[in-house]
Amino acid sequence: MRLINIIGKRFSRNKLSLIGAVTVLLLITISLCAPFIAPYDPTTINVHDVLSPPGKTHLLGTDELGRDVLSRIIWGSRISLKVGFVAVGIAIMIGIVIGSIAGFYGGKVDALLMRFVDIMLAFPTFFLILAVIAILEPSIFTIMVVIGITSWMDVARLVRAEFLTLKETDFVNAAKAIGVGDKRLMFRHILPNALSPVFVAATFGVAGAILIESSLSFLGLGVQPPDPSWGNILTSGKDNIEVAWWLSLYPGLAILITVLSYNLVGEGLRDALDPRLWEAERR
Repeated sequence: MRLINIIGKRFSRNKLSLIGAVTVLLLITISLCAPFIAPYDPTTINVHDVLSPPGKTHLLGTDELGRDVLSRIIWGSRISLKVGFVAVGIAIMIGIVIGSIAGFYGGKVDALLMRFVDIMLAFPTFFLILAVIAILEPSIFTIMVVIGITSWMDVARLVRAEFLTLKETDFVNAAKAIGVGDKRLMFRHILPNALSPVFVAATFGVAGAILIESSLSFLGLGVQPPDPSWGNILTSGKDNIEVAWWLSLYPGLAILITVLSYNLVGEGLRDALDPRLWEAERR
């Protein structure tokens, strides 16, 4: 508990990261409360309000089908955050398993798994995702799974590095001496002490997954209309850029603010969890 308090105090000293954390909490709250705070149904077509500029009736204007842009952005936040959290969850689970096995056993097992990681890193991630999405039917589920199974490599390398260090410590040697099995030793004793960099990587990963989902939806390979997504709202903005500037500006700002906020939180967590900075402060 004392360690959590120390980390919290260190994190709160970084004002930008604190602003990012508050923004993230606000975005999560908005996405959870979308059915109650969205002023209109995001899929309702109104031919009388086609490409209406921002005003009292529609605060952020309407799109080419008369749908309220504010409502679509609010509902789109649910999809973007869902994709971000689920995709990162999949990536973390795969990365933890592979990184733990590689770091714990070392030798040929480590060499084999790390060469597989190197092969995966050699492929441009976004183009690999495009190739898989082009083969499979575009859907939210497909996007979450594909982003997850193509984004675990950095987590695996971080976990492996922590395991290589921790498996030589006294508490691990003591656990081995009393006959603790490999599985319990890995996931009960070593892994909880190796999760600090994983939390930081997860925060950056959510931002990256949201950006990838928006890019895929913008290209027409992500969330399919009429379901709202920040990316497909931007597609409408591209098609009507000369007469409806609001279709590009507002969803673009939503993506910018969200990705920036998660990156700021990640920076703050990285500094708060870095033991080298703790030692520097003591000196």
